[in-house]
Amino acid sequence: MSLKLGSFDRRSLYMLAAGLLTIVILRFIFSGEASTEVVAASDSVPMAEKRLERLRQIAATVPGKETVLKNATADLEAREKGILKVDTAAQAQAQLLEIISGVGKGNGIDVRGAQEMREARPLGDDYAEVSVAVSFKCQIDQLVNLLASLANEAAALSTSDIRITGNNDKKKVIEVRLTISGVVPRTVLPKRGPRAS
Repeated sequence: MSLKLGSFDRRSLYMLAAGLLTIVILRFIFSGEASTEVVAASDSVPMAEKRLERLRQIAATVPGKETVLKNATADLEAREKGILKVDTAAQAQAQLLEIISGVGKGNGIDVRGAQEMREARPLGDDYAEVSVAVSFKCQIDQLVNLLASLANEAAALSTSDIRITGNNDKKKVIEVRLTISGVVPRTVLPKRGPRAS
């Protein structure tokens, strides 16, 4: 029994043979590249060793960096020791009034209430300044002692304004208007929304 192929069948047979031959050639080419990659991978061992050495050096610096961080944190805490720890500007003003009243009482001066409370204002990028103005009567030596006592307070305080008015009193009593300021975290400043255009 003989098998006769038509022209269509012969053409299909040739195309099948050409496809198989193409697959074999491509497989041979790509298998050759894969073996080249394996050889290239053996060249990367020294690079991996260098990378490992570099990572070891970086890991060795971590304890030193942790020590620097601890020292910087301790230094920052020492510098910020005098900052008033409050959540709002009103709390800071109340704390300033407490401080000035206590220091005044310790120096024999009756300081009561605030004459003026100024709005908190920015002081650099991280801090704000809160001020309170008080008025009282005292003798000059009491005022000097009061100012020295304020300077010795743990809080970071300053006198931003002093007005002294004398009179013809035989006891040499003077009238003083004193504004003291304290440093607070910038978070006490009111949040401002975006400006309308």
